Amino acid sequence: MSQSPSISLVDTIAASVKDDESIATINDSVRESIGKVICVGRNYAEHARELGNEIPKSPILFMKPASSVVSVHNDIVRPNPALYGDTHYEAELCIQLAADLSAATIEQAKQAIGGVTLGLDLTLRDLQSKLKEKGHPWERAKCFDGACVLADWIDPQAFGDFCHVEYQLYINDELKQDGDSALMLFPVYELLAEISHAFSLQAGDVIMTGTPSGVGILQADDTLTFKLGTHEWQVQVR
Repeated sequence: MSQSPSISLVDTIAASVKDDESIATINDSVRESIGKVICVGRNYAEHARELGNEIPKSPILFMKPASSVVSVHNDIVRPNPALYGDTHYEAELCIQLAADLSAATIEQAKQAIGGVTLGLDLTLRDLQSKLKEKGHPWERAKCFDGACVLADWIDPQAFGDFCHVEYQLYINDELKQDGDSALMLFPVYELLAEISHAFSLQAGDVIMTGTPSGVGILQADDTLTFKLGTHEWQVQVR
């Protein structure tokens, strides 16, 4: 559980996180407020290298539907490995918007941030590789139910100018991913503005800002620990 109270950007989310009992059902309220989840690929150079990918010159964007969102307060349920292969974890700093953005300036992007948390972009890596080889879209590997795990929303003022936000993912008490927004190829404010020039963003939309190096395979009975400043969450894998 988060070590201090979380806040939300809109009243529907606020109602769902105001106490521990409601946090258990955060999923329903948060999902209702999310129009789309925008994911940023290869925003950390070391992650691009570890997967053998080129370092991009502009943000690589893809989306997940709101139906893929689940709460960190529920167990992570992997798609059947016998049918779908391995599920990989990718820990990411996540932003939720409190205002619409379209062809936004940097200053407008700053003002639009309503909440911050950590999330997991879960990927069926074997399936994704096969789809990429054929030149097909990745949705089957990235958009399944439960493919976007989100923790509780935190006041963005706690993170200053987002130039040096550190976060970690531990699996079974072993550090697996150590993120720092200072290492992003496309920093948070610039990223939001850039996305809004590609397509309009709406209040409630979530942006997963990219994963640092250290991605890997989830195993049954793993215990995942997320750390973001003084906030900490744990979740089990099934």
